[in-house]
Amino acid sequence: MTDAQETAADPELRTTGGPRREPWVSQPAPDVAPAPIPLLEPREGIPPVVATDAALAEVVAAFAAGRGPVAVDAERASGYRYGQRAYLVQLRREGAGTALVDPVGCPDLSGLGEAIAGAEWILHAATQDLPCLRDIGMRPTRLFDTELAGRLAGYPRVGLGAMAETVLGFSLEKGHSAVDWSSRPLPEPWLRYAALDVELLVDLRDALEKELDRQGKLEWALQEFDAIATAPPAPPRKDPWRRTSGMHKVRRRRQMAVVRELWNTRDRIAQRRDVSPGKVLGDAAIVEAALALPQNVHALGALPGFGHRVGRRQLDQWQAAVDRARALPEPDLPQPGQALQGPPPPRSWADKDPRAAARLSAARAAVTSLAEELHMPQENLITPDTVRRVCWEPPAEPTPEAVAAALRGHGARPWQVEQVTVLLTEALSAR
Repeated sequence: MTDAQETAADPELRTTGGPRREPWVSQPAPDVAPAPIPLLEPREGIPPVVATDAALAEVVAAFAAGRGPVAVDAERASGYRYGQRAYLVQLRREGAGTALVDPVGCPDLSGLGEAIAGAEWILHAATQDLPCLRDIGMRPTRLFDTELAGRLAGYPRVGLGAMAETVLGFSLEKGHSAVDWSSRPLPEPWLRYAALDVELLVDLRDALEKELDRQGKLEWALQEFDAIATAPPAPPRKDPWRRTSGMHKVRRRRQMAVVRELWNTRDRIAQRRDVSPGKVLGDAAIVEAALALPQNVHALGALPGFGHRVGRRQLDQWQAAVDRARALPEPDLPQPGQALQGPPPPRSWADKDPRAAARLSAARAAVTSLAEELHMPQENLITPDTVRRVCWEPPAEPTPEAVAAALRGHGARPWQVEQVTVLLTEALSAR
C-alpha cells in the first residue's frame, strides 16, 4: 500500500468526509468533482530536525538501506537572505521514512548525497532546487521532475499543490512557502509543511509515469530529466545590474553608470550582511537616483526610497556611489544594451531581415499548432530561443538533415528534433 493509499484510509491524517480515490486511476468526470482530501499530518509524524553529525550519520545509514526512489525538496530564504542557499532539506524513501536535515548545522551533505546517488531522485521543479543542493554536496545522477512531467502530460496547473489535488486527490497546505527558512528554531507548523512536501512525491511520480506512458510521452520525459541531471551549473550572469527592475526608463550612459555603481555597492553590502539586496536598497530607488543624478546628499535624501528611514551614513555611501558614476570619463561609461549572444529582438526582424521575419512567423505558427495538438506548452516542445536562432541563421540548404543538425547544435533533445524538424524545414522556406 502506498503513502497516498494509507493516508486516504487513515482518518487521523486527513479531515473526515473526503472520498477515497486510488491515486493513479482515471476517474469518470462526475457532475460535481469530489472535494480533495486535506492532508494534515505526515504519516510518521513530524521527524526531528537533523542538525548534528551523529544524527546525520543515522539518516545516511537509513537512506542507504532504503528502497526505491528518493523524494527530495529544499527550502531557501529568498527575499530574506543573500543568495539561494538551502536552509532545510527534506527527503523521503521507502524503508527510511522522512528526514528533515538542517544544512546550517550540517553544511556538508555529500555523504548523504553519495548514500542515495544510485537512486532516482524525485523533485518538483528540479532546476530551482538543484543549484542549492549541489552547493551542499548533493548531486543526482538520475531524477524525475514531477512539475516538468505535469507540463509534458498537459496539466494546466503544475504547482505541487495543484498536482497533488488533480492527480492524487489530496490538498496540501501551502501557507509557508515564502517564510524565512533561515529562522531558528523552525516553528512546528513550518516543519509539518516541509515534511508534507515530500509525503506524496513518490505516489505523484508513479501516477505521472503511468499517464506519460499512456500518452506515448514517457521517453520524451526521460530525455528531459536526463538533460537536467547532466546539465553543468549555469555560468555567472554578465552585467547583472542591467536586470534592475525599471531599467527601461534609464536611457543615458551616465545614468546607466549610476545604476551600475549603486547596484554593485548594494550587492557588496547585502553579501556582507547576508540579507536580500532588496532589503538594503530597492530597485526603484536605484532607478530614481540614476534619473535624477543628485548633486549632494540633501538632493539624494529627497528622492523616493531615500527618505527618513535611511540614515546619514547610508546616504553618504549611496551618494559616494553616485559621485563615482558622475566622475567616470566618457569611455568608461557602460554602453546601451548588452552585446547580443544570438539573434536581435524579434520586433526588429521585419526591418533588419524581412525574410527571417517571415521564417520566424511561419515557425512560431507551426510550433504553436503542434504543441496544442500534443497538449503541452510550446516552450517544452522546443524552446523559443532555439526557434529564433534557427530562423535567424538557417542552414545554407534547409534540408531535414541540416535542420535536425542545427537543432541538435542548439541543445534540442532527440524527441524534440524528431517532432519539429519537418515543421521547421517547411517554415525556413517561407517568404
